[in-house]
Amino acid sequence: MVLSGPLLTQPNPIGNLLAYGLVNKPNEPALVSAKTSLTWRQLDDLSTRLASQYLALGLQSGDRVASLMPNRPALIIHYLACLKVGLVATPLNYRYMPPEIDHALAISGASLLLYHAERDEDIAASGRGSQLPKGVIRYKASDNEGLQYEALISEPPANQNFSKPTLDQPAFIYFTSGSTGKPKGVTHTQKTYGHMLASVIQSLEIDESSIFLPGASFSHIGGSVFGLSTLAAGGQLVMANESSADSILPLLKKFRPTILWMLPTSLLNLERDHNAKPEDFASIKLCISGGDKVALYLENEFFNKVGLSINESYGMTEIGITTINPLSGKNCIGSVGKLCAGYELSIRDEFGNEVPGGTLGRLWIRSPTNMIQYWQNLEATQETIVNGWLDTGDMMRVDETGYLWFGGRKKQIIIHDGSNICPQEVEEAIGEHHSVELVGVIGIHDAVHAENVRAYVTLKQGVKTPTCLELILFARERIGYKAPEDIIILDQMPLNTMGKVDRTALKQMAEKNQKKLEK
Repeated sequence: MVLSGPLLTQPNPIGNLLAYGLVNKPNEPALVSAKTSLTWRQLDDLSTRLASQYLALGLQSGDRVASLMPNRPALIIHYLACLKVGLVATPLNYRYMPPEIDHALAISGASLLLYHAERDEDIAASGRGSQLPKGVIRYKASDNEGLQYEALISEPPANQNFSKPTLDQPAFIYFTSGSTGKPKGVTHTQKTYGHMLASVIQSLEIDESSIFLPGASFSHIGGSVFGLSTLAAGGQLVMANESSADSILPLLKKFRPTILWMLPTSLLNLERDHNAKPEDFASIKLCISGGDKVALYLENEFFNKVGLSINESYGMTEIGITTINPLSGKNCIGSVGKLCAGYELSIRDEFGNEVPGGTLGRLWIRSPTNMIQYWQNLEATQETIVNGWLDTGDMMRVDETGYLWFGGRKKQIIIHDGSNICPQEVEEAIGEHHSVELVGVIGIHDAVHAENVRAYVTLKQGVKTPTCLELILFARERIGYKAPEDIIILDQMPLNTMGKVDRTALKQMAEKNQKKLEK
């Protein structure tokens, strides 16, 4: 069975992304942050200046331009500049350390790197950072050495008659989180990326009245697609420097956004912050969360504080924002919603055969938003894309009303006594305990049971510390045999580069401790 989402009728805006705002409100704020406010005219002018300077440096359409930048308006200006002249924007996660920077630069074959000067030491320690063909551009440097972003955008454009890139040219290379191996370069063209923007605009009903605050990194697919979709629809984009409550709360109060998007962990921290008051969220009409499972306790806490349900979504770097609970329909708590405009799905077994409706299986997606390849990785591309369908590697089921229910990543499913256990389900049960701050669940090899369930937790400050047995029994009351056999309390939970609980790091921690015991 192939299930289709709504027909994608929103036009692809990639060719002139700022057109609506430039025509209808050129002198109104388009992009705002804690310290910056740029009108549509200013945003267009600055990105044109930067695009002209990139070409003056000898860059040509198709060249990869990497960025190692925190959330700043300069990053959006950089993306717009690249899109205008056909350069391939290649964002690097700002948490990357020198080996990860080198890997991304090597895979992408980047010609130039734009980076924040506070990362000077890391770029110096990087083997490739100082050897790029067109060098580096430093942002917010305190000296006058080398190329500097501020100097480049101060120069009027030497040439504004840019040759428009074709829709089949690469536009972005995003790197995966590396949870299943070294990060791969997800490649989107002008066409696939534009379709992602169009689908988000249509599915989230973004328009010129929208004020959108994506509280996440703009170096990842979520933050950048939501941000550029807002601009393409003529809405106002609110950019947070960080996803912390200290950064988000002042923006909620000052700009009164109508749409908020955050990862579950960040949203939980925001909601629980002692300075966060219900009235701070009064302008929010739509709160979206995704990137990991939204736990029921987060849904309940947020609703009790704000009076608004979280709209859970699902997406991947390879395919964009794929599902959301429909705005005009029921917000089915626990479900990741229905397919967004332009998407088709097929649920299959491990042999590639479609399974009956309501059965948990592997999610395959076909959409004009699908990536075209993993950059310079033909083998991984051919494993993932088959006959136009993309294998997400995620387990999903579809109920009789078309709502999707996430069942975990295939590689993270725990097999205990022949039963499949989803880590997210166990995490949700333990997370309901009043003392638990964060929780991560993994499978531990066992000669008798194949795998046992182990949970790692961090605890809230100022609460009575429960025993591990108390937490196990608490989970057992809720999920029975799926409850963990043991629980380990950590001082700090490892998070991956996307800000999610890092189950891979927990697995490595467990294996390292096991080796010590075996010595």
